[in-house]
Amino acid sequence: MLDPKLIRTDLNILAERLKVKNFDLDVALLEGLEDARKGLQLETEKLQNERNTKSKSIGKAKALGEDVGEILNDMESLKSLLETKKNQLSDVQEKLKSYLLSIPNIPDDAVPAGNDESDNKIISSWGDLPEFSFEVKDHADLGEALDQGLDFSKAAKLSGSRFVVLQGRLAKLHRALAQFMLDIHTKEHLYKEIYVPLIVNSESLTGTGQLPKFKEDQFKIDDSEQDLYLIPTAEVPVTNYHRNEILELEDLPLSYVCHTPCFRSEAGSYGLDTKGIIRQHQFEKVELVSFVEPDKSDEQLEILTSHAENILKQLNLPFRKVILCSKDIGFSSSLTYDLEVWLPSQDKYREISSCSNFKDFQSRRMKIRIKKDKKNIFCHTLNGSGLAIGRTMAAILENYQNEDGTVSIPEVLKPYMNNLETL
Repeated sequence: MLDPKLIRTDLNILAERLKVKNFDLDVALLEGLEDARKGLQLETEKLQNERNTKSKSIGKAKALGEDVGEILNDMESLKSLLETKKNQLSDVQEKLKSYLLSIPNIPDDAVPAGNDESDNKIISSWGDLPEFSFEVKDHADLGEALDQGLDFSKAAKLSGSRFVVLQGRLAKLHRALAQFMLDIHTKEHLYKEIYVPLIVNSESLTGTGQLPKFKEDQFKIDDSEQDLYLIPTAEVPVTNYHRNEILELEDLPLSYVCHTPCFRSEAGSYGLDTKGIIRQHQFEKVELVSFVEPDKSDEQLEILTSHAENILKQLNLPFRKVILCSKDIGFSSSLTYDLEVWLPSQDKYREISSCSNFKDFQSRRMKIRIKKDKKNIFCHTLNGSGLAIGRTMAAILENYQNEDGTVSIPEVLKPYMNNLETL
């Protein structure tokens, strides 16, 4: 959520800044709601003061032996009118809050203008692209051809499309990747490991920005008595871990790493990446989340992103780093780096990690603050994938494939695979 001061003082400037995110701020609506709120607030306060004054006069009148019937009638009328104004104020406040929750974060000045992912700005590239003397296969064909690999038909029987069953050595590789990533992030990068519930309430999803705008992307639990959803990413429960708290300044930065399954309906993505494990309803991810002082979030984004890059480097997977342009950046993000890994079968880079600085957009929604200079201020939040495990496995299958259909295991993963050389 944006700073209310921007809404009250710099509305037209804010509207211009949000246009680059393809969001048309309804200035007239906001001005109307804000004027109505102010007017009703003043009327409510005036009626409350009048009621208090009348209430005090009752005691004085009784002490003087005067008739208080007329005052009591006035009190009843004031009570009724006050209740009406309070309800009107509550209605306006709810409409204002609802619209404010639909407004995206302001893009950082470093975000390039653009219309889609083709306008994202390449920052750097790492690694040599592999050369093959044979026709390369995609990860789905490679995985299905393995003796113990990917099984999409069994997954479809169990759950439907966009699910997969991992078998034998490939299941072990999947587990090895998660353990490897957690070890690097906890031992080398010094994140605190945390494990969280996979089911959250709507307040948690609202806090990180998935609700109300992206409700169709969530898997809601069909239980009329509970307001619960499956998590789309560990970002949601981990960031909400400190909701409604005041953090100690000396404890910052607070950095967590969390490995969880993630669940997404992939609404609106029909026809995209229908083959393989690039875009699934259920997948696993190792997530990095940080809470920092406002003036240190830019630096922390570089650090967090470098930690995700380190995983790719240790796996020796070619990748590039890009800044997302204004119309490709996420709703809650102020600045996002995407790490894109090379997929030989597609002859292009594909996103494997998004690392974002949300500034105080999420912390305002969740009321996560720090005490600094005797004032409570909102901290900044950041997160990033470190990495998406399924996509990392797909990249390994493709970049490490051999002509005979086997797949070599990256050197750093061999200790996690009982020193197995190939799949």
